[in-house]
Amino acid sequence: MKFLTFHDDGRPRAGLLGAEGVHPLPVGVQLLDLLGDDGSRLREAGERAAATGEVRRYDQLRLMAPIPNPPTVRDFMTFESHFAGARGAHNPIPSQWYAAPAFYFTNPYAVIGAGDPVPMAPGSSLFDLELEVAAIVGRAGRDLSPDQAESHIAGYTIFVDWSARDLQFAEMQVGLGPAKGKDTATTMGPVLVTPDELAPFRCGTSFALEMTASINGKTLGSDRLSNMAWTFGDILTYASRGTEVRPGDVLASGTCGGGCLAEMWGRHGFDGYPPLKPGDNVCVTVEKLGSMTLSIVEGAVPVAFPAARR
Repeated sequence: MKFLTFHDDGRPRAGLLGAEGVHPLPVGVQLLDLLGDDGSRLREAGERAAATGEVRRYDQLRLMAPIPNPPTVRDFMTFESHFAGARGAHNPIPSQWYAAPAFYFTNPYAVIGAGDPVPMAPGSSLFDLELEVAAIVGRAGRDLSPDQAESHIAGYTIFVDWSARDLQFAEMQVGLGPAKGKDTATTMGPVLVTPDELAPFRCGTSFALEMTASINGKTLGSDRLSNMAWTFGDILTYASRGTEVRPGDVLASGTCGGGCLAEMWGRHGFDGYPPLKPGDNVCVTVEKLGSMTLSIVEGAVPVAFPAARR
């Protein structure tokens, strides 16, 4: 099944995407409310919505993120080709990368949907995209094994990590971050696809799904989700080590190969790959998960603060 969340008279409304259009769930019922078990509640809610006969046109809805207010968002780095490209030819991948799937926590308040414009990060002139896929945790767990962890996933969605590279590079010089470089916007959508939909595409570590990103109609790059170095079960295992993961938590794959400008800069330099600016349109597509065309707009003016007192 494919579920989504859309704006309905100023309120979020969940729905099931079917062949005829979108079947709304009852007012007040959010997808997060239906998580917490083996997927039965979500499936039954979708079946009930389809049985009502009420249908909305998909192309007339303004979409939100499927889970508009996720409790936590972890962003991993599981594509070796992306990491190698972004580091450049003379900066090899450290051995530690292969030991465990590295991640950072990003801002759940910055999550936006396919129908939302993407604001530039305040003060940034080196704005970038990162095309990823995210798994949504369906039920709580702690210290899960990879096999256990797979059964705790409620579904998958496209994830775009918007990155202010100039802010990111500066703040990480102190050994922390990324922070404000990743703090302004994260797009999720257009739909949440349940695991059974992707089962026929299982391949190696993930699913044989094509991933493509383009800017203003020009293809940036493409990859396959199955080129992840770890499974989603593996990264959920690592996320749950010594702590609890809960329904609605988001675990993103990290950028696919060819899925961001920083990789192009590392491989080819800045010529021919200008950073994103207001007015640009970014299109991201993942086979079976959908497509989104996202517009870049002006961001907030940064509020000044003094330098550190010495």
